[in-house]
Amino acid sequence: MRHLTLAAVPLVLTLTACGPNGDQGGAPQSKAPPALTETERADLLAALPAPYNTGDLDNGRRVFARCRACHTIGRDGPDMAGPNLYGVFGRKAGERPRYNYSNTLRTADFVWDAQALDRWLQNPRGFLPGNKMTFAGLPDAKDRRDVIAFLKVETGYRPAASTPPAS
Repeated sequence: MRHLTLAAVPLVLTLTACGPNGDQGGAPQSKAPPALTETERADLLAALPAPYNTGDLDNGRRVFARCRACHTIGRDGPDMAGPNLYGVFGRKAGERPRYNYSNTLRTADFVWDAQALDRWLQNPRGFLPGNKMTFAGLPDAKDRRDVIAFLKVETGYRPAASTPPAS
């Protein structure tokens, strides 16, 4: 029996090398975007209107921990009970591709910005009755400010560059 187990080791090693991380093929891995520089992070934070542009990113990260059970924020993060929030700023409500929104959110007529997120995070059911989010909300204004700042920076959203003037 031991002889058979040792004989299997080269086979396992060979098969492991053929996996998606090996040189023998497999699906190409998508590269993660480069990490934001401190200047880019500061620019994203500064792009928010007051008071969100003064948010405490560390507190925002701690507060967002409550949201991680249902949401991811990475560029290629999966949808869970709630949609992935990458690029949420500037996106029309209910329009993340492939996420099954409630009819109420799918037909809502607003774009996610800091103010809309603030009202939503304060009381999701009160802001948009009929949505399927079960989270009760964040009653503390400072926590909402900080999580909005955190989301702006961590989702890496960059507004479309303006078109340079014609010369």
